[in-house]
Amino acid sequence: MATDLQGFSRTLFAAADQLWTNSALRPDQYAQPVLALIALRQMEARFEAVHAELAPQYKGRLKPAPADYQAKGAVFLPENARFSRLLALPGTADLGAELNAAMKGIADTNPDLAGALPQGYAGLPNDVLSELLRLLAPLKIEGDAYGLIFEYFMGQFASSFMQKGGEYFTPASIVKLIVEVIEPYHGTIFDPACGSGGMFVHSAEFVRRHHKSPSKEISVYGVEKMNDTLRLCRMNLAVHGLSGDLREANSYYDDPHKLIGRFDFVMANPPFNQSEVDRAKLVNAVGKVDARFPFGLPTVNNANYIWISLFYAALNPTGRAGFVMANSASDANGSERELRRHLIETGAVDCIVAVGPNMFFTVTLPVTLWFLDKGKAKGPRGDKVLFVDARHLFRQVTRAHRTFDADHVEFLGNIVRCWRGEKVEAEAGSAPRMADTFPNGKYRDVLGLCKIASREEIKAQDWSLNPGRYVGVAPGQAYDDIEFKEKLGALQEELEGLDAAATQLQTRIAQNVAVLLNG
Repeated sequence: MATDLQGFSRTLFAAADQLWTNSALRPDQYAQPVLALIALRQMEARFEAVHAELAPQYKGRLKPAPADYQAKGAVFLPENARFSRLLALPGTADLGAELNAAMKGIADTNPDLAGALPQGYAGLPNDVLSELLRLLAPLKIEGDAYGLIFEYFMGQFASSFMQKGGEYFTPASIVKLIVEVIEPYHGTIFDPACGSGGMFVHSAEFVRRHHKSPSKEISVYGVEKMNDTLRLCRMNLAVHGLSGDLREANSYYDDPHKLIGRFDFVMANPPFNQSEVDRAKLVNAVGKVDARFPFGLPTVNNANYIWISLFYAALNPTGRAGFVMANSASDANGSERELRRHLIETGAVDCIVAVGPNMFFTVTLPVTLWFLDKGKAKGPRGDKVLFVDARHLFRQVTRAHRTFDADHVEFLGNIVRCWRGEKVEAEAGSAPRMADTFPNGKYRDVLGLCKIASREEIKAQDWSLNPGRYVGVAPGQAYDDIEFKEKLGALQEELEGLDAAATQLQTRIAQNVAVLLNG
């Protein structure tokens, strides 16, 4: 983003304080009015750029139609729906009514946004709306603004109202790394837990960076169970010149896209370690497990391998998947180990990347990125897996938050490209690190960074997909006791899961008590 994170956060706090102090909104409802106004700012910037491009083609009374703007990836804005006009309205104007009319006008002329824009501005005080417009006017944001902003709002102000803070959102640098590895140049992209649409937006940016048009090269399909979040996703896509087939559904039980073997790419950040999935709904009347779970179902009360099976099933014979997964899934025992063994034996496991802690705003624990590639299964790399330990590669943004910079993402992507025999990239500044690490430009195992392991080696490690077991520790790396840190991370992961469950239970109890008292 053009705005630094701290300055951006201060502006968000100021906007949120206005809503908290001067309205009846709960913290988890902040996102809708604020994000729609931010969307409007971005829509207007794109609209004006396309308008300047179209204007010379029209003379006299002839004007471009909404479809002309939409064809160039812009949302058509009626005169009454432009941020600059709303910002300039006099203090006596009824901003609530004006904003509701603006949102309705946008939806009426842009079918993709029907039902996606809020209509509750009339319930907010005029001075609050005026201050919101003033606060948001100077912001300059780019990329997946909505994922970052919505994550920030939900994580900082509304975690007590959600099942788990950060469950639906993935930091931009993590998404960029997933995109960099699976390389969605062309084809169908599926995210069964699509949240605010960050995976789609960064896929489109990847296509643009390689000098192609996203609207011509990729088609996006999403599932999201939270209606509010799905509306934000639709806004996000529209602002970035994308449209997609997005469905409100629960991916455990519903299959609105008929996913089996359909997609070129699958990307997701599913909820970690989710319990209480009704496995009876995943089995038909004669006891056969749904085909979306080809390796079977785990016997433990944990949905990680339900998601992993679903991602695999959604890929076509040459498809690639990249997804975020809890560290514990890499070494899980019992039925999960058997499911993992079946997956490894398909030859589709391509690469596993360990990521350090504090990369997510609202979840402190480290995670692992899994990459599948069905197309590699029958080739020379079919019985091998690339393991990468990226825990030492990051920039410390604040005491509690880390990120990958562009050169980090490119470097990690280049390790995978070397392993695949593809041409490396150097636009983001990874060339010096590449030259130091791979002097002859070819892949090699590097202690503490990367290692290619055969299926026999993985079997000898009890089918573990934990990069730390294979990559080792380079001299000077700050691992005093790797086993201790891994166990501590697992305990922290379990604690956060229990905290999330406790929050759910607390909310349910409060709701039940309220019903009883009001009865």
